Amino acid sequence: QVQLVESGGGLVQAGGSLRVSCAASGLTFSNYAMGWFRQAPGKERDFVAAISRHGANTYYADSVKGRFTISRDNAKNTVYLQMHSLKPEDTTVYCCAAEFTLNKYYSSRASTREYNYWGQGTQVTVSS
Repeated sequence: QVQLVESGGGLVQAGGSLRVSCAASGLTFSNYAMGWFRQAPGKERDFVAAISRHGANTYYADSVKGRFTISRDNAKNTVYLQMHSLKPEDTTVYCCAAEFTLNKYYSSRASTREYNYWGQGTQVTVSS
């Protein structure tokens, strides 16, 4: 049974930093590109960042470029999202997702239908 479990969310002041993690189990982690998305209640899921199977390629939404960094540790089956210069508008639930791909350099990035598994999410709240 595949599980993606996010952690590390919380409350932070505007301008602060936070790192969220996503631990995967039940799959061969290095066979999956990974993505981070965020979703506010009643709104569509928004792409945040993605990383290819071994981390060679990373992709970011324009809204987070230069502030967020995605990384992964295949030995720990974990993907991370380091967030700096947080803004109140970054407040929402952050979810990770796994996409099986044979191409170790590829990621579908924002195309949610290409992802095979999703985590439940972790809440990030940025106070002004």
